[in-house]
Amino acid sequence: MSHDSTAAPEAAARKLSGRRRKEIVAVLLFSGGPIFESSIPLSVFGIDRQDAGVPRYRLLVCGGEEGPLRTTGGLELTAPHGLEAISRAGTVVVPAWRSITSPPPEDALDALRRAHEEGARIVGLCTGAFVLAAAGLLDGRPATTHWMYAPTLAKRYPSVHVDPRELFVDDGDVLTSAGTAAGIDLCLHIVRTDHGNEAAGALARRLVVPPRRTGGQERYLDRSLPEEIGADPLAEVVAWALEHLHEQFDVETLAARAYMSRRTFDRRFRSLTGSAPLQWLITQRVLQAQRLLETSDYSVDEVAGRCGFRSPVALRGHFRRQLGSSPAAYRAAYRARRPQSERPTDPEGTPGPTGPSLPSGPVTALPPEGPVPMQTRRTAASAIGAGSSLSASVPGPRTGS
Repeated sequence: MSHDSTAAPEAAARKLSGRRRKEIVAVLLFSGGPIFESSIPLSVFGIDRQDAGVPRYRLLVCGGEEGPLRTTGGLELTAPHGLEAISRAGTVVVPAWRSITSPPPEDALDALRRAHEEGARIVGLCTGAFVLAAAGLLDGRPATTHWMYAPTLAKRYPSVHVDPRELFVDDGDVLTSAGTAAGIDLCLHIVRTDHGNEAAGALARRLVVPPRRTGGQERYLDRSLPEEIGADPLAEVVAWALEHLHEQFDVETLAARAYMSRRTFDRRFRSLTGSAPLQWLITQRVLQAQRLLETSDYSVDEVAGRCGFRSPVALRGHFRRQLGSSPAAYRAAYRARRPQSERPTDPEGTPGPTGPSLPSGPVTALPPEGPVPMQTRRTAASAIGAGSSLSASVPGPRTGS
């Protein structure tokens, strides 16, 4: 599944500088980047396949720092261009970044900002989203990255609306993708945007991949978190909370389980997640409700009870505030978007009802209906970041990828 949102008016109005053309693609490589992700844009945009009906792009491979660049398996690469070549590109791709915990070189960030200001299309594949975020290009925008790194991206850059479910997100002049193979999905989407379905289909056949993949990253999510969060003592409290979302309890209950005062617990929880514990708890209950609405035929009243809300009215209020629609409208819209074979069925095997298509908000990994089985502390506590920092807002319309 992909997410195409309507670009902001100022972005839509931005004109490509005269010396830049979108068919000139600069790929920005760094030392330590994985070779597979790095090779995706090189293969898509750097090989002449005009004989197969694929329009040609001009590729500029640029080193984001002094070479040689080391990559997977100890290989060393030498980029034919430096950062100065980015000034000629109308499309700039950052296929990967070596570490989600270290800042990218400032010279490279300046080059990306300048390219964006001059109207270039900026693309981040997998951990390349961290470079775009460091440059400030994702502020206030929807974005995605590999599901495993999404909580870190959301916590480190709270102004970015991180959606870990999507294979890629197209926000007009800034695009991001999930990990590894999702980079191919986004590159095919770019070709489709530039030259139409026929060209993208011809390229997909040459690459021996589907022209459009259905679904998103949700099937791969395991709610893992970076070690610095998952290893925290509060993770045990979060694990308990996730197991008992079907029960009615409050933040005072969590503070007592952590053997802390409410004030100390609030301060520790906020420093760890960037969110107040009450908001985190409400978000987790709403996320659980989303999952049940998508995968079960429970009534809205039953969903409210299974998610720990004191009443269906409370569920409807929080659900609408976070997702912009009622639970019933969300369920109808979700089912309308799903292929018939993927829709939930009632006990007699009849597909659930469908309704008018509406946009839906991002969903992080969620517990199954009813109590969540205890796993390891790190895995069970992983939604500590997913629910608090990842966006629960409703992005623009979705289209299948």
